[in-house]
Amino acid sequence: MKPPPFDYHDPRSIDEASALLAECGDEGKALAGGQSLVPLLNFRLAQPAVLVDLNRVPELSYLRRHDGRLQIGAMCRQARLELSPVAKEGWPLLGAALALVAHPQIRNRGTVGGSAAHSDPAAELPVALTALDAQFKARSVRGDRVLSADDFFVTHLTTALEPDELLVEIEVPALPELTGHAFHEYSRRHGDFALGGAAVTYTKADGERCSAARIVLLGAADVPLRAREGEQALQGQVMSEELAREAAKVAVRDIEPTGDIHGSGDYRKRLIEAMVRRAILEAAA
Repeated sequence: MKPPPFDYHDPRSIDEASALLAECGDEGKALAGGQSLVPLLNFRLAQPAVLVDLNRVPELSYLRRHDGRLQIGAMCRQARLELSPVAKEGWPLLGAALALVAHPQIRNRGTVGGSAAHSDPAAELPVALTALDAQFKARSVRGDRVLSADDFFVTHLTTALEPDELLVEIEVPALPELTGHAFHEYSRRHGDFALGGAAVTYTKADGERCSAARIVLLGAADVPLRAREGEQALQGQVMSEELAREAAKVAVRDIEPTGDIHGSGDYRKRLIEAMVRRAILEAAA
């Protein structure tokens, strides 16, 4: 399959890219790593009239720690973030999630911002970024705005970005001390889209009791889904197998994942519950 015809632009700055998107309106589409967009173009599931290629915009490729927070330029390659010593030291959940993303060839080309903007509920990065309480900075000719994960991810393959807006940066706050993490998912083969999964961060106040937790489900809804009632079930408790099992049940109690040829909705719900339980126990340990 080949994509339908489109006009192509390769700007050299954020301002130039923003101006092009403002000019194109609904007909324009930003191209980052292309690992998701190009297949959609080839299958003609996406048919933009204009592509704005961001690969020659060096301002978007940074990865740095600033004031204790991790700042990720939208064009930072997934492989760079996965292998970054800075990210491994302060935000190891990102590396754990990225190791499960497709194959190294995909991660070498795919970008962090592209994965977030694609907003696939079966993708690992949006789930990990939600678990880490990331902030998403959007820019247009009208100015900048910052969105939380709850506001950024709207529904399947849809974010809160306006047609003329670029995602330029993702900022991840520092984790509290005594915080563990885990990312668990299940796929039929390594590199396939997962049938379900979960990311967990777990903070201990006194070395024993849970003072804070975040549980985010993969493949449970049309966005990365915070399991807030499951988080509350852990609050103030000392970890045990029974507590993890009960919190996992609470976390998935109200979800209704969609079934397909790979598994029914009930099967996926039970699978996600198992992934949550494993992730809670690993993060707490």
